Amino acid sequence: MKLANKSVVVTGASSGLGRTICDMFAREGARVLAVAVGTKRLEALAGRFSEYGGSLVPWKGDMLVQADIDGMVDEAVRRFGRLDILINNAGLMDDFSGVGDFDDELFDKVLRLNLVAPARTMRRAIREFEKEGGGVIINIASVAGLYGGRAGAAYTASKHGLIGLTKNTAYMYANRNIRCNAVCPGSIKKEMGSDEFLQEFNQSGLALAQRGRGLVERPGESEEIAEAAIFLASESSSYINGQAILVDGGWTSY
Repeated sequence: MKLANKSVVVTGASSGLGRTICDMFAREGARVLAVAVGTKRLEALAGRFSEYGGSLVPWKGDMLVQADIDGMVDEAVRRFGRLDILINNAGLMDDFSGVGDFDDELFDKVLRLNLVAPARTMRRAIREFEKEGGGVIINIASVAGLYGGRAGAAYTASKHGLIGLTKNTAYMYANRNIRCNAVCPGSIKKEMGSDEFLQEFNQSGLALAQRGRGLVERPGESEEIAEAAIFLASESSSYINGQAILVDGGWTSY
């Protein structure tokens, strides 16, 4: 197994992609602290992985609260003895508004959850990595972090910032055996009932962002994103650092 005995923290673990990442990492032998604001949806996954050697522990935490960020790392170390891998998956979509129309409250919340919170979780995790002699950070970004027309101003800015943070961290900590990469999903199947379905969209902005959607042969599956994360977390990618890996079915190759 690629991740046997690795200690992993996954934020945003109750989302479709977050749960899939937790599930597949545990199947690869990892010990996973699955962090979410609500953990009810994670309970069904817990305790299913003894045959794989991995485990999954649901933990309630809000990434907008510094005490919860510190607490999740402390909990992982307490339960598993160390922290090896951090996956920043928690995030929020915007309403597709351009810079001339954005709502202040939503803009601030998107930036706080998509960029400020990952920076703070990385800061806390790196303190543990330095004690242990290394570690891995994987940030779940987006094609919107590399291109300008896939979302609104807030989400696009936040994901561009997250990729910049990824690259800066990779460079600054490479000599301490700490790797940091980003996964950039394209069009991925969403769950009904997720924030992206409940959000009231700016219809003109949405129409502009949807212009290129027809170029996608099919939407991706959460498992296909999780496979990329497993690769980046494993020793198979030991010389990959500071990269933003597109997993988009060729959407951006046109």
